[in-house]
Amino acid sequence: MEKYKNIAEFALNTAKELGVDTAHCSVTERETREFNVDGGEFSLFRTLFDRSVAITVFVGGKKGSVSINRFDEDAVRDAVANSIATANSGEPDDAWEIAAGNGEKSFVSGALVPDTEKLFFRTEELLNSIKERHPLIIMEQMIVTHSLRKTVYMSTTGNTYYTKRGSYVAELMYSAHRGEKATSFYGSDVTVDNLDTPFIECAMIDRELQDVENQIDTVSPEGKFEGTVIFAPACLAGTVFGNICDNFVSDMTILDGTSIWKDKLGSQVADERISVSFCPSDKRIVNREFYTGEGFISEDFDLIKNGKLNSFMLSQYVANKTGNKRAKNSSFSMIIEGGETPLDDIIKGIEKGVLIGRFSGGSPGTNGEFSGVAKNGFLIENGKIVSALSETMISGNLADMLNNLVAISKETLVDGSVVAPYMAFGGITVSGK
Repeated sequence: MEKYKNIAEFALNTAKELGVDTAHCSVTERETREFNVDGGEFSLFRTLFDRSVAITVFVGGKKGSVSINRFDEDAVRDAVANSIATANSGEPDDAWEIAAGNGEKSFVSGALVPDTEKLFFRTEELLNSIKERHPLIIMEQMIVTHSLRKTVYMSTTGNTYYTKRGSYVAELMYSAHRGEKATSFYGSDVTVDNLDTPFIECAMIDRELQDVENQIDTVSPEGKFEGTVIFAPACLAGTVFGNICDNFVSDMTILDGTSIWKDKLGSQVADERISVSFCPSDKRIVNREFYTGEGFISEDFDLIKNGKLNSFMLSQYVANKTGNKRAKNSSFSMIIEGGETPLDDIIKGIEKGVLIGRFSGGSPGTNGEFSGVAKNGFLIENGKIVSALSETMISGNLADMLNNLVAISKETLVDGSVVAPYMAFGGITVSGK
């Protein structure tokens, strides 16, 4: 780590010599070992090396940033000069702020030393398990990696952070085929810090493979109806709550005043059974965030607790601009609290609705209105899954939906990045043929 520290020191010293007020610099090197599978067969093994230097300076209240992929002094010196030129071309803003006074800290997480032989074994085992358990699945592509990331972050305000993080990641893209029929593509992935468990038993990979196999023969529901929609965990975290974060609590919508939750801190915005937190320290999160881009040490926080809005997701800059508090981390280490009801029992209680694994549509409006295509889904009638769905439209309002919760499942997805259950919401419009 010493060479990374020397580069960061050189960048900051150069910046101070050129008259900046404050600055911070991150020096990162990443080594990735990667197995590729195409068409169900191993196609490539390679080792990749990436390096970067990211420099941010503040001059007279103006901010400038530059990133490069070289470590030599000439390149770093030029990058510092370019970041100052970028700052000088902007407008001054006294809301910029970076953390101060944390001193030296070291952070280590995950699998720092790759077990390449066992990684190959687990990858081959996964391929064989899929062929045995899910014969209709065609693996279009699989990328399985080990990555080691080393970073030194330094600032002129007295912070030096040393970070080492290692993890294994399996990413699958596949579809199911029978004769001339085929499903749409679906992706599964998992991030782990050890290889003790077969990949097919991690996250919800086995269940997702089975769901795709069951989607070869599809129907479209007749007409339009208002019913209950169950969102699968990955869709719930990424699409539902991802869009809620973007539209209701993000830097942009709070700063420009378009968020419908801008005055809702401490108020009930969802059913009291809903709790959503961002917890980089949770043991189920593999690639943890240790500090924010502004240099603040990351802490866990509740976004929504028992239905009440506890925090916005703001940087220090926007917090200063709006008079609010910054979020305690800037990660997407989302933990959605599960329920006590098995998924099968939730389905049994639904007269008419759908279960969806993926949603394809434009970004919802800032008022929460959404409309798009439910993909990788199933039609539910009279408490039973009766068929797979062909592409079917669903529409509703995200804010209203949170207050029309039907149930939360006992089953949860733990994929190393998020923890999320199935969640069922009523009052959503489903449009068939």
